[in-house]
Amino acid sequence: MVVYVDDMFLIPMGRFGRMKMSHMIADTEEELHKMADAIGLKRRWYQGDHYDVSMVMRGKAIELGAVAVTMRTVAYMAMNKKMGYPMGTPETAEMIANARRADAKKQKELENGNIHKSD
Repeated sequence: MVVYVDDMFLIPMGRFGRMKMSHMIADTEEELHKMADAIGLKRRWYQGDHYDVSMVMRGKAIELGAVAVTMRTVAYMAMNKKMGYPMGTPETAEMIANARRADAKKQKELENGNIHKSD
Protein backbone atom coordinates (compact mmCIF):
# COMPACT_ATOMS: atom_id res chain seq x y z
CA MET A 1 0.00 0.00 0.00
CA VAL A 2 1.25 3.41 -0.95
CA VAL A 3 0.43 7.04 -0.25
CA TYR A 4 0.73 9.60 -3.06
CA VAL A 5 1.07 13.40 -3.04
CA ASP A 6 0.58 15.47 -6.17
CA ASP A 7 2.06 18.68 -7.55
CA MET A 8 -1.13 20.77 -7.52
CA PHE A 9 0.89 23.57 -5.89
CA LEU A 10 2.45 24.28 -9.30
CA ILE A 11 -0.78 25.69 -10.76
CA PRO A 12 -3.01 28.54 -9.56
CA MET A 13 -5.69 26.09 -8.36
CA GLY A 14 -3.15 24.77 -5.86
CA ARG A 15 -2.60 28.15 -4.24
CA PHE A 16 -4.68 29.47 -1.37
CA GLY A 17 -3.37 32.96 -0.81
CA ARG A 18 0.35 32.47 -0.22
CA MET A 19 -0.14 28.85 0.82
CA LYS A 20 0.65 26.18 -1.76
CA MET A 21 -1.37 22.96 -1.53
CA SER A 22 -1.28 19.37 -2.80
CA HIS A 23 -3.60 16.39 -2.67
CA MET A 24 -2.71 13.29 -0.67
CA ILE A 25 -4.35 9.97 -1.59
CA ALA A 26 -3.67 6.30 -0.85
CA ASP A 27 -4.61 2.80 -1.89
CA THR A 28 -6.83 2.49 1.18
CA GLU A 29 -8.48 4.88 3.63
CA GLU A 30 -6.62 3.12 6.46
CA GLU A 31 -3.26 3.87 4.84
CA LEU A 32 -4.30 7.47 4.09
CA HIS A 33 -5.45 8.15 7.66
CA LYS A 34 -2.32 6.49 9.05
CA MET A 35 -0.14 8.90 7.04
CA ALA A 36 -2.36 11.84 7.97
CA ASP A 37 -1.94 10.98 11.65
CA ALA A 38 1.82 10.59 11.21
CA ILE A 39 2.24 14.05 9.68
CA GLY A 40 -0.17 15.77 12.06
CA LEU A 41 -3.32 16.26 9.99
CA LYS A 42 -6.67 16.37 11.72
CA ARG A 43 -9.28 13.81 10.66
CA ARG A 44 -11.82 16.58 10.13
CA TRP A 45 -9.67 17.80 7.23
CA TYR A 46 -10.40 14.57 5.32
CA GLN A 47 -12.12 15.40 2.02
CA GLY A 48 -13.89 12.06 1.52
CA ASP A 49 -11.16 10.49 -0.63
CA HIS A 50 -8.11 12.69 -0.02
CA TYR A 51 -6.49 15.31 2.18
CA ASP A 52 -5.35 18.72 1.00
CA VAL A 53 -1.85 19.23 2.37
CA SER A 54 0.46 22.21 2.62
CA MET A 55 4.00 22.11 1.26
CA VAL A 56 5.35 21.42 4.76
CA MET A 57 2.98 18.47 5.24
CA ARG A 58 3.71 17.24 1.70
CA GLY A 59 7.41 17.22 2.55
CA LYS A 60 6.77 15.31 5.78
CA ALA A 61 4.69 12.75 3.90
CA ILE A 62 7.46 12.25 1.33
CA GLU A 63 10.00 11.84 4.14
CA LEU A 64 7.75 9.10 5.55
CA GLY A 65 7.52 7.29 2.22
CA ALA A 66 4.77 8.99 0.19
CA VAL A 67 5.39 9.01 -3.54
CA ALA A 68 5.35 12.34 -5.41
CA VAL A 69 3.28 12.18 -8.61
CA THR A 70 1.63 14.63 -10.98
CA MET A 71 -1.80 16.07 -10.34
CA ARG A 72 -3.00 14.37 -13.53
CA THR A 73 -1.88 10.99 -12.18
CA VAL A 74 -3.72 11.58 -8.89
CA ALA A 75 -6.83 12.56 -10.86
CA TYR A 76 -6.70 9.33 -12.87
CA MET A 77 -6.11 7.25 -9.74
CA ALA A 78 -8.88 8.90 -7.72
CA MET A 79 -11.44 8.65 -10.52
CA ASN A 80 -10.56 5.02 -11.22
CA LYS A 81 -11.16 4.19 -7.58
CA LYS A 82 -14.37 6.25 -7.42
CA MET A 83 -15.77 4.45 -10.49
CA GLY A 84 -15.08 1.00 -9.00
CA TYR A 85 -11.96 0.23 -11.02
CA PRO A 86 -8.52 -0.53 -9.60
CA MET A 87 -6.82 2.74 -8.67
CA GLY A 88 -3.66 1.59 -10.38
CA THR A 89 -0.12 2.74 -9.89
CA PRO A 90 1.40 5.92 -11.31
CA GLU A 91 2.51 3.80 -14.27
CA THR A 92 -0.89 2.16 -14.94
CA ALA A 93 -3.49 4.71 -13.79
CA GLU A 94 -3.88 6.42 -17.16
CA MET A 95 -4.19 3.09 -18.97
CA ILE A 96 -6.94 2.01 -16.53
CA ALA A 97 -8.70 5.36 -17.00
CA ASN A 98 -8.62 4.92 -20.78
CA ALA A 99 -10.09 1.41 -20.45
CA ARG A 100 -12.74 2.77 -18.08
CA ARG A 101 -13.72 5.44 -20.62
CA ALA A 102 -13.82 2.87 -23.44
CA ASP A 103 -16.09 0.65 -21.32
CA ALA A 104 -18.40 3.59 -20.65
CA LYS A 105 -18.50 4.55 -24.33
CA LYS A 106 -19.33 1.00 -25.38
CA GLN A 107 -22.03 0.76 -22.71
CA LYS A 108 -23.59 4.01 -23.91
CA GLU A 109 -23.56 2.78 -27.51
CA LEU A 110 -25.22 -0.47 -26.42
CA GLU A 111 -27.90 1.46 -24.56
CA ASN A 112 -28.54 3.67 -27.58
CA GLY A 113 -28.73 0.67 -29.90
CA ASN A 114 -25.80 1.84 -31.99
CA ILE A 115 -23.91 -1.45 -31.70
CA HIS A 116 -24.72 -5.07 -31.01
CA LYS A 117 -23.28 -7.00 -28.07
CA SER A 118 -21.21 -9.14 -30.46
CA ASP A 119 -19.34 -6.08 -31.84
